[in-house]
Amino acid sequence: MSNRLLDRILSTNAGWSPLALRIPVGIIFVAHGAQKLFGAFGGYGLEGTGQFFASLGLTPGYLMALLAGSAEFFGGLALLAGLLVRPAAAALAFAMLVAIFSVHISHGLFMDKNGYEYALALLAVSVSLLISGAGRLSADAVLAGRAR
Repeated sequence: MSNRLLDRILSTNAGWSPLALRIPVGIIFVAHGAQKLFGAFGGYGLEGTGQFFASLGLTPGYLMALLAGSAEFFGGLALLAGLLVRPAAAALAFAMLVAIFSVHISHGLFMDKNGYEYALALLAVSVSLLISGAGRLSADAVLAGRAR
């Protein structure tokens, strides 16, 4: 990977605002990923989530559950650490788009009817972090400073 590309991935002039997004949303994504991958927090694990995904037409279900759970769990950890936030945010944004259009869109906006409002909020945060980068108090900021 060229230094120029790495500089673009790690760079951020966003200040403190991304931290206010990264921490709570990172926790949320880690928890949801852990549900899918490990059955933690009342989740169904890979097998159950894979069966659900297959019922939606996301096949092979087990692989799709592994991909979604990994994006959420490891992407959430990346947000918490502020490490490679832009690539993590891109993966998380993609996962939220898939969730919106494969699960929630037919139920309307509101969460009480399994609508897409929650996934839309997580998509918005992911896109914001994709644009801004990790901000201050992040591993990306430290690494970008060292790369110069």
